[in-house]
Amino acid sequence: MNKLLLPIALALCLQPSPAQAQVRLGIELGLPEIPQMVVVAPGIQVVEGFQDEVFFQGGWYWCRRPDGWYRGRSPRARFDFVEPRRVPGGMARMEAGHYRNWHHEQDSGYHRGEGRREERGHGRPEGHDHKQY
Repeated sequence: MNKLLLPIALALCLQPSPAQAQVRLGIELGLPEIPQMVVVAPGIQVVEGFQDEVFFQGGWYWCRRPDGWYRGRSPRARFDFVEPRRVPGGMARMEAGHYRNWHHEQDSGYHRGEGRREERGHGRPEGHDHKQY
């Protein structure tokens, strides 16, 4: 019986196993180490004057591109692809492309009128010390 088990065990070991490929899509944005940020909605900031839409919310930098959303922990980090269901609703509902090359002088609806004072970032995300990056 032992003579029969050895060939079976060997055959099982040599069978091809299902391939487990993992593809991670990511991008490098080339943001400055401390980008100029502007508040565009409660809890949401955008990088001012950048060719891509780059937001900061919830401790993450988020970039919207035509193929989807990417996020990174710091402005100089690699931004990894994020499934649409994981993108915060406030950002996902913003008009696509509106904040590309955006400057605080543009009408955001948040900075002007309605009795609110203009809020403008000063080089780092609200509530975060740049030393974390």
